[in-house]
Amino acid sequence: MKKTVILVVAAALLATFFAFDLGQYLTLESIKASQGQIEQWKNAQPVLVVGVFFSVYVAVTALSLPGAAIMTLAAGAFFGLLWGTVIVSFASTIGATCAFLAARFILKDSVQAKFGDRLKAINDGIAKEGAFYLFTLRLVPAFPFFLINVLMGLTPIKTATFYFVSQIGMLAGTVVFVLAGTQLATITNPSDILTFNILASFTLLGVFPLIAKKVIASIQKRKVYAKWNKPKKFDRNLIVIGGGAAGLVSSYIAAAVKAKVTLIEAHKMGGDCLNYGCVPSKALIKSAKVAQQMRDGDKYGLDATTPDFSFKKVMARVHDIIAAVEPHDSVERYTGLGVEVLQGYGKVIDPWTVEVKLNDGSTQRLTARSIVIAAGAQPFVPPIPGLDDVGYLTSDTLWDELAKHDEPPKRMIVLGGGPIGCELAQSFARLGSAVTQVEMLPRIMIREDIEVSELAKQALEKSGVSVLTEHKALRCELDGDEKIIVVEHEGKEHRIAFDVLICAVGRVARLSGYGLEDIGVSTERTVVTNDYLETIYPNIYAAGDVAGPFQFTHTAAHQAWYAAVNALFGDFKRFKADYSVIPWATFIDPEVARVGLNEQEAIEKDIPYEVTRYGIDDLDRAIADSSAEGFVKVLTVPGKDIILGVTIVGTHAGDLLAEFVLAMKHKLGLNKILGTIHTYPTLAEANKYAAGEWKRAHAPEKVLAWLEKFHAWKRG
Repeated sequence: MKKTVILVVAAALLATFFAFDLGQYLTLESIKASQGQIEQWKNAQPVLVVGVFFSVYVAVTALSLPGAAIMTLAAGAFFGLLWGTVIVSFASTIGATCAFLAARFILKDSVQAKFGDRLKAINDGIAKEGAFYLFTLRLVPAFPFFLINVLMGLTPIKTATFYFVSQIGMLAGTVVFVLAGTQLATITNPSDILTFNILASFTLLGVFPLIAKKVIASIQKRKVYAKWNKPKKFDRNLIVIGGGAAGLVSSYIAAAVKAKVTLIEAHKMGGDCLNYGCVPSKALIKSAKVAQQMRDGDKYGLDATTPDFSFKKVMARVHDIIAAVEPHDSVERYTGLGVEVLQGYGKVIDPWTVEVKLNDGSTQRLTARSIVIAAGAQPFVPPIPGLDDVGYLTSDTLWDELAKHDEPPKRMIVLGGGPIGCELAQSFARLGSAVTQVEMLPRIMIREDIEVSELAKQALEKSGVSVLTEHKALRCELDGDEKIIVVEHEGKEHRIAFDVLICAVGRVARLSGYGLEDIGVSTERTVVTNDYLETIYPNIYAAGDVAGPFQFTHTAAHQAWYAAVNALFGDFKRFKADYSVIPWATFIDPEVARVGLNEQEAIEKDIPYEVTRYGIDDLDRAIADSSAEGFVKVLTVPGKDIILGVTIVGTHAGDLLAEFVLAMKHKLGLNKILGTIHTYPTLAEANKYAAGEWKRAHAPEKVLAWLEKFHAWKRG
């Protein structure tokens, strides 16, 4: 009942405001026109005029009506700097608190229940340090005050805290606006605008948001660094911890711009990608694909044959390829580029100091103006009872362990239905292992559209993989010499014997051992950073898998550019990491590649879209290569040539995707792709034909009808 009364009263007041066009009185022209009359009233009844102005100001801010900024200027014009500031300071804060309380009373419970996820960023900020969070918002006039009032009412912040922080936070902005208002009173003709006082006042009004941002940054720095003693001189410009993709790119950029940089890596240069991930897995995939092509020789007019090979040689080839790529990421190369490479474990001691425990047993301490944490990630091993007893491999350990085998494992379990699990399952199945893939979710490759997941499942099963979805691993057991995994499906337990089990259920950031927790850097599932990849310390950055949100080599390198440039030049210009166009691919056969939205994400986010689809089974080159399967699916804004996302399934899908990545990055539409010459016959023509399908679907039917009549007329 109380909520209804408040809503009715607020609605009535708003209706009155707009019905009688009361906004016309809250303009600069109106202030100038009424200035003389109000001055007379103020001289005759000062208390009454102040009271009325105060009440109207409270009402305007409480109801979030347009005109608060104009009234602030008016306060300066009518009452001068001192009293104008006092009046506005209290009236605006009281009005804001009224709006805050109304939003809390009417909306908080229902909004938090319905939109809790969308409000998470604000709730998290309030939970950590609500008063300072509110203060920073209040200090920047560019952020709509009425929106702050309403949103803060939906959070747990205390009313008293909201009031006092708001009054203090808005005071500086109030003074600037009131000061500008005082100058309005001196304008009697156009030439008065060119006086120094007026120009200075309005210049201050414009630059105040920039000043406020600098003040906020300064306050934050003072607060976070308060307990540390900053060195007077530094050994390095930049220290990078971790020699994977993010660490290598960060240190390379620093050396390229002639900064003094030290890269610390305890194990193998090149990180997971070179040694355990991208490079070895693609080498294995290629060998497995050739083996499958030999079995499918009849597709090419050749005799189908069962490949005769040494598994040990296949694994030796994997290691040979790692060795061939290794010089690109070697200590020698980076030393030659100007990077100091220390082989050991780096630990952050304070915001500028890193202690290095070198592999030779010695210890060294270095200082740097900035530090980049690029520690990467490691395989997640699920807490399955008995797993340690039966033994398991991960994507980190399988390359060395299986290289010892003369034959591929006869029976293999692959836990996990994500990209890594799918790639490994198909490859080992093609090399002769009886592979069972266990996934507890309803489908493999859960982040892709349902049809993509289904095609991936069919491809794996065609390669000999037994794909078990909605099967939960319960425990592992030893039955004599037999290794057993017990899984649950539809309430029933099933026992599966195996020789080798690979855990491929995902990767987790390496967070411990780097001293981050000791100095207060937040680590949840990743190192917590802002849009500039800064931690709570503006000179300590994180990039790559350890920072998230993506775990791709190319995104690690992408983030590294932002981390390195911000670390070295952030005092002059900072850049927000851009995740607007992130491509990725799963290298099963056929490949699955995507950039931007797919259909299930668009539906989840309630984003309108149109679908354009081209079947690769109709593409000349794919037919000639006997690989005519898959599709190109493009999501666009309804009625507009704006690409929202692309999914490609087919041979070399990861390569074909690059054209769409370029188009999305540079805001090019399908018309541009359609107008680009593509070599015939190539797989890349699929992109052009997909653009053609979009064009055909958006053909101007009325214009074509008139053209048909025109040509008929021309024929006589």
